Amino acid sequence: MKRFQQFVLALFFIIFSADNTLYAQKKNKVRNSGDTEQTAPFTRPKLVVGIIVDQMRYDYLTRFWGHYGEGGFKRLVNEGFNCRNNHFNYAPTKTGPGHASVYTGTTPAVHGIIGNDYYDKESGAEVYCASDPDQLPIGTQSEDGKMSPHRMLVSTITDELRLHTQMRSKVIAISLKHRGAVFPGGHTASAAYWFSGESEGKWISSSYYMEELPAWVKQFNASGSVDKYKKVWNTLKPIDTYLESGADNTPYEEAFNGESAPVFPHNLPSLWEANEQYEMIFDSPYGNSLTTDFVFEALDNENLGEDDITDFLAISYSSTDRIGHQFGVNSKEVQDTYLRLDKDLERLFAELDKKVGEGQYTVFLTADHAAVNVPAYLKDAGIPAGNFSFSWHRKKLDDFLSYRYGTSDLIKDYSNAQLFLDYDLIQNLDLSLREVQEEIAAEILKYKGISQVYTGYQMINNDYRAGIPHILQNGYHPTRSGDVLFVLEHGYAFGTSKGSEHGSPQVYDTHTPLLFYGKGIKKGSTAARTETPDIAPTIASLLGIAFPNGTTGSPIEAVLE
Repeated sequence: MKRFQQFVLALFFIIFSADNTLYAQKKNKVRNSGDTEQTAPFTRPKLVVGIIVDQMRYDYLTRFWGHYGEGGFKRLVNEGFNCRNNHFNYAPTKTGPGHASVYTGTTPAVHGIIGNDYYDKESGAEVYCASDPDQLPIGTQSEDGKMSPHRMLVSTITDELRLHTQMRSKVIAISLKHRGAVFPGGHTASAAYWFSGESEGKWISSSYYMEELPAWVKQFNASGSVDKYKKVWNTLKPIDTYLESGADNTPYEEAFNGESAPVFPHNLPSLWEANEQYEMIFDSPYGNSLTTDFVFEALDNENLGEDDITDFLAISYSSTDRIGHQFGVNSKEVQDTYLRLDKDLERLFAELDKKVGEGQYTVFLTADHAAVNVPAYLKDAGIPAGNFSFSWHRKKLDDFLSYRYGTSDLIKDYSNAQLFLDYDLIQNLDLSLREVQEEIAAEILKYKGISQVYTGYQMINNDYRAGIPHILQNGYHPTRSGDVLFVLEHGYAFGTSKGSEHGSPQVYDTHTPLLFYGKGIKKGSTAARTETPDIAPTIASLLGIAFPNGTTGSPIEAVLE
C-alpha cells in the first residue's frame, strides 16, 4: 500500500513538472517572439484616422445607399461596426462643440466650448471658440491664422496619445474650418492646418503650432493644385437618377450670387468674383476633394503610420455643412455632395491601404451635428414647422422688462438660444437673480415658436437625468453659459426659410453616424443607444491609453475585439 502511494506521488510530480515546463516554454516563446499583442490588453495600429463629416445626418447613409460604391461608406459599414443609434447628448449642436466633444469624450458642461461664437462673461464681448489674439498667423496675414485650442478646458484623445508615447506619436489635424482642425488636434498637436479662402486659396496654421509652414505645405500652396477645382459643378451621375432628393429648383434653396436659380450646373468660374473667389470651393463638394488631396500630402511628408508608434490623423470634411446650409437636407446638391464624398473616402482608404497597410490602421467616422429639414418645406408638406428669430420678439421683451423693472438693460447679450443678464445692474436694483431669471423665462415661454424655457439656476442646482433638460444641462457650463435658455418647437429653426439649420436638442440635430473600422474593431452593428462622448474612451480603450481627463462617456464594448 505504501509503495503504491509513493508511486502515485512520483507520477503526480512528473506530470506537474512537465506541465510547468511546457507552460514556461510557451510563455517564453511568446516573450521572445516580440508579439506582445497576444497577451497585451491593447491594440497598436500604426495610425488612427478620425473622420468628422460636418452636418451629416445618419439617414444620409441609408437614403443614398444605392448610389454609393463599395470602397467608401459601404466599406466602413460592411467591414466595420455601425452604431445606428448614435446621438449627441447635449445642446447646442454646433461645429465647435461637436468637434470638441468627439475628441474630449465629454460635453460643453465640462470642456467649455459652448458654441461657435458665444458671449464671454469675463471680457464682456462675443468671442469665437477657437480664436486666440495671442497667436500669430502662419502662412497668411489674415486674422484667420490667430487660432488655438486655449478655450478648451480639458485634454483630448490626441493629447493622451501624445502623452502616452512621450510625444513621439505624431498628431496632424486637417480641415477647411479652423475649429474643425484646432479642437481635434488638441493642446499638443504636432500640427493643425485649415484653409484660407477668399482671394488666398491656401492652407495655413498659427504660431501655436509652428513658426513657419513646412516646405511641403508651402510647395502645395504654390503648386496651384487648388485651382483645378475652379470648374463647373455638375452632378456626378445623371440628375434624373437622384430620386432620393427633391426637385432641383425649389423655393427652399439659396442660389449662389449671380445665379438666377439654385440649379445644376453651378458654373464656379463665372460665379467666382461674386462669391468670394476661393470660398466657392469651400461651398462645393470640391472642398472635400481638396481636403483629401492635402491629407495625401500629409501622409507622404509627415511619414504617418510608418513605424510602430501609433500616429493620429484627424480629418474634418467641412463642405458638407456649407452646402447643407445653402441648399437644405432634401436638395440634389446635398445628395451629389455625399456621392462625391463617398468617392473621396474610397480613394482615402485605398491610399491608407497602400501607405500604411490594410489591417494596420483604425478608422472612426462620425459627424459634429446633424440638421433639420428646411422648415418651409416641412410646413408645405403639412408637418408643424417654422422659422424663429429672437429679434422678432425683442421689442416685446424690452417692453416687459421696462414695465416690470423700469429698464430694458437687464439683458447684456443673446447667443445660442441663451440670454445673458447684467449682474451688476440686477444687484444695483436690489433684485434677486433667481427671480429675474424665472420671470424672464415665464415671459418668453409665451412667444410663438418656443416650447420650453429653463433658467441658469435650474441648470446649476438640479440633476436632470433624461429628456430635453438633461441635454441642455450637458451643454451648460456654469461659468460660461447664460441665465435663461429656451428650446424651439419641433420642426422650428433659427434663420431664414432657405437652407437647413442645426443647434437644437431635438433628434434631427442629434442623430449622427458612428462607424468604426480596421485594426482592433469587430464587424457588426448595434441599435443600442451610443453617445458622441463615448468615441474617445472607446479609442482610448483600444489603444490602452489614459482617457481624456474630462471624460464622461463610456467605451462601447460591442465595437472592440
